[in-house]
Amino acid sequence: MISLDLNFNILTRDLSHYLENQVKVGLFGSGVGLSLVLGFSAAYTCYYLISVAKKPQLISGGKKFYQFLKEQCPVVSETYYPTFWCWESRIQTLLRPFVTAKPGVVYRNELIKAADGGQISVDWFDNDDSLFYPDPTTRPTVLLLPGLTGTSRESYILHMVQQSRDLGYRCVVFNNRGVSGETLLTPRTYCAANTEDLETVIDHIQKTYEAAPMMAAGVSMGGMMLANYLGRKGRKTCLKGVIVFSAGWDVFECTASLEKPLDRFLFNSYLTSCLQASVHRHRPVLEKCYDIDHVMKAKTIREFDERFTSIMFGYPTNDDYYRDASPVHKLKSVQVPMLCLNAADDVFSPSHAIPVEVVKQNPNLALLITCHGGHIGFLEGLWPRQSTYMDRVFKQFAKAVIEEGGRLKDLS
Repeated sequence: MISLDLNFNILTRDLSHYLENQVKVGLFGSGVGLSLVLGFSAAYTCYYLISVAKKPQLISGGKKFYQFLKEQCPVVSETYYPTFWCWESRIQTLLRPFVTAKPGVVYRNELIKAADGGQISVDWFDNDDSLFYPDPTTRPTVLLLPGLTGTSRESYILHMVQQSRDLGYRCVVFNNRGVSGETLLTPRTYCAANTEDLETVIDHIQKTYEAAPMMAAGVSMGGMMLANYLGRKGRKTCLKGVIVFSAGWDVFECTASLEKPLDRFLFNSYLTSCLQASVHRHRPVLEKCYDIDHVMKAKTIREFDERFTSIMFGYPTNDDYYRDASPVHKLKSVQVPMLCLNAADDVFSPSHAIPVEVVKQNPNLALLITCHGGHIGFLEGLWPRQSTYMDRVFKQFAKAVIEEGGRLKDLS
């Protein structure tokens, strides 16, 4: 662990050397300018090390799962050092897609027929070059669920595919209907509460590779959908473990947070426009059942859901949809080991709505809460291009579930 004194000494020494050799500083011919720069740098370093860089809080409903995570996932006990120049929540959230690299991944696309006549697009990364699991019939599978309007090409998904490739695993990315370029065959898209398409995909993967262990990871709305799925299925699932990132636990609280003026400007309006763009692409099939002109006038996610999503899935009111979509109400029924990573400063999932007390009542659940990280941010390092804290949590947990999962069979 890096001590505060060590960080302070290294920073002031290097900064002094740089300024003395590269920068002409002075205030009225004196060295006051250099002193001011050094003083500010020292103060900022102290503030960062004391108030920003902190160990995450690990909460679990059972000692067995808690100890398993401590032993198999050392990252849960390590201090999280957010990138020092962009540790603020909104900056982390906004910069993640731009500063993180997009690893090259070649997918194999498959369209799965749904019960209603629609089709579900999944992207396979088969990892046929796997050294650890050369037999495809037993090669572990990781199912990945992107966020609200995300696809298999999101940087956070590509990073998880890369981490899985290094472990020798296969990946399958579940794309929600209508978002990844496929034709929408029926007037139906997706929502956080409905898990029928997810169940179809999981059953399909299991039947394709019956001898291969499978786990899943969901991001943002993908995590909400996974949690809702587990809450409904209980033990009746083939998933060995689940990890969710930046999930919104109470949709009412999440929506209210995103409707605050600054967050509405930075995030809400943009996401609403992305949802509308998807609807517009499939307008010919959707306008037969819905008032698309009215949908396209929505200014917020709540208005979009009131005019489109809640109607599509048959809810009497939007409040009924939001209540059903909130995973907090189903967590008590989860019977599969599930680790949840949230940042306390995430404006999409406010800290007061993180279900700490609910998690404490279920031995199959664990929460990992960082002080900073934003929404799907978790940037770390001087230039956080190759890996994030979220990537490290994913890799360690995936390996633990696949290779040591036998220890998680009975957590009660």
